Amino acid sequence: MDGDGKPDETLDEEFEYVVVGSGAGGGPLAANLALAGHRVLVLEAGGAPPAEGTREDYNYRVPVFHTNASEEPEMSWEFFVRHYADQTQQEKDPKFCAKKDGIFYPRAGTLGGCTAHNAMILVYPNNSDWDRIAELTGDRSWTASEMRRYYERMELCRYRPIVRFFYRLLRWNPSRHGWKGWLSSETSSLHLLFDDYALLWLVRFSLLKNLLTFRSGTGILQDLKQAAKQAFFSIVTWFDPNSWSSVVGRREGFRMAPLTRFEGRRTGTRERLLQVQKACPPGRLTIRTEALATRVLFDADRRAVGVEYLEGAYLYGAAALHSGQQGTLRQVKASREVILSGGAFNTPQLLQLSGIGPAALLKKHGIEPLVDLPGVGANLQDRYEISVVLRMKKPFSSFEGATLRPPEPGEPLDPQLQQWQDHDGVYTTNGIAMTFIRRSDPKLLDPDLFLFAFLTDFRGYYPGYSKVIQEVRRYFTWAVLKGSTHNKAGTVEISSRDPRQVPAVNFHYFEEGTDKEGLDLEAVVDAIRYIRGITKGYGGRIEEEELPGVAVQTVDDLKTYVRNQAWGHHASCTCKIGTAEDPMAVLDSNFRVRGTHGLRVVDASVFPHIPGLFIVSAVYMIAEKASDVILADAKAQGLPTKGMIP
Repeated sequence: MDGDGKPDETLDEEFEYVVVGSGAGGGPLAANLALAGHRVLVLEAGGAPPAEGTREDYNYRVPVFHTNASEEPEMSWEFFVRHYADQTQQEKDPKFCAKKDGIFYPRAGTLGGCTAHNAMILVYPNNSDWDRIAELTGDRSWTASEMRRYYERMELCRYRPIVRFFYRLLRWNPSRHGWKGWLSSETSSLHLLFDDYALLWLVRFSLLKNLLTFRSGTGILQDLKQAAKQAFFSIVTWFDPNSWSSVVGRREGFRMAPLTRFEGRRTGTRERLLQVQKACPPGRLTIRTEALATRVLFDADRRAVGVEYLEGAYLYGAAALHSGQQGTLRQVKASREVILSGGAFNTPQLLQLSGIGPAALLKKHGIEPLVDLPGVGANLQDRYEISVVLRMKKPFSSFEGATLRPPEPGEPLDPQLQQWQDHDGVYTTNGIAMTFIRRSDPKLLDPDLFLFAFLTDFRGYYPGYSKVIQEVRRYFTWAVLKGSTHNKAGTVEISSRDPRQVPAVNFHYFEEGTDKEGLDLEAVVDAIRYIRGITKGYGGRIEEEELPGVAVQTVDDLKTYVRNQAWGHHASCTCKIGTAEDPMAVLDSNFRVRGTHGLRVVDASVFPHIPGLFIVSAVYMIAEKASDVILADAKAQGLPTKGMIP
């Protein structure tokens, strides 16, 4: 790059659509646009997929290695975020890293984005999440019934064989699963439970205890009725959280955890992009890795006409193998549109670097504001998560002889990896033994808690946490995930005009944020007490409760524990959809960035309120919706296409 910031070499390339980011938003969107006949470029800052059989490849494909994947140096982006502005409170978290002045927040810089390292859990959002957007914007295409068809279009359900039989025979689909989509969903084999007696006992006991934990306050008969109803609907829907009846009925209870997996292997947007690229004519879908977008290019009418990017490996400051190199500055043109899909941290960063965001922040860093949009980087939301960690007296047999890592050169495969090669065994799972969906308050419209148990020691994210998980053998962890939140105070702000520098991220947890009544905190504490009610019956199998610990018993002590040690990993909502009357709205209901032309955002940042329990399903769905919206606009403007996505 020369002194005036001009590209060393301008590529005389033009695509119809340039998509920045290859994750759950950008990947499916780019694939759909290419299938419709458009020339599409995907810019991905991370590297290309590795050769089969390498360490990175194993960590990507083997589901139980997802924790390794999040710290795989070749693809790890290590954000260190603040939970609190208050430094004293921030440092009370044992996970606090003084050197980085923050808490480790793993992201992925590779083809597929965070679908390359997530735990693959595919749980459908609440219908109210979609209806809320429809009501807010007046756009009926966002209603829950309309949005479900995008889920049906993308899903290849592989775990409801009887329902699939009736669909194929009669075209009857009351479950509203998808049977012909590109995203495979599977569940773990039940026989894995029966292979480990200690685990089977814990699951059976926990299921029974869950049904017998009364809480309605209306009497034992009413409680028993509710428990029977919960059990009945769970069995009828085969413990499926994504069945339409479960979603419409807002059901609680024991649930399976469907995974984005095909024949025991991780699958996601990486596979979708590569398959579509292979199926399309040469040049239709171009995927350019090691391409860090630096700013969106605009003409005099504020129309996005291209993207500037740096070419080079590990250029971004969050990359675990950050090179410190400058990279080669290049530009590419977009004749139709630019779509940003960098996620809740990087999309607002790129907008701000491009002159779109809070004017005062931009001027502070010497950037001339193009559009003063104060909502860019505001409204940051996440889940709250916390653990109850038990050290057991005996190890679980499921992982006997397991290394929980890829083999070293010349090292034989462990028994579980050999089973995985045959599409079986515990390595085909993500390590979750059982899950419950629950309301923190019976008066709530939707269940807001996801409780899940791991056969490991999991206390949140900190550098080296995946190594700990590889080594422990007799730990059992219950994790609490608080789905919705009352806190919308988080922010993402550029810390420099250098696009390689990581933005400042502060979630402003609990009372420091907008949840002044402490409703989220109370819900998480109640969930811990509920889990303790279950684990109390584990009796002589537990050696010690390490977290929160037997000394932490009162409600106030538990609140302190949660304040000090909670974490999250579903960052979202930093470029929210809203109305023109809302000064904090960044997008309209068609994903268009306000004050510009030819620029959209399609990723986790678009939501006004964090959806559901696990965000990736909602992001996949908006990618499908955005595809239809963009293709409809192209058709309306007379641009030839192959038609809409079927």
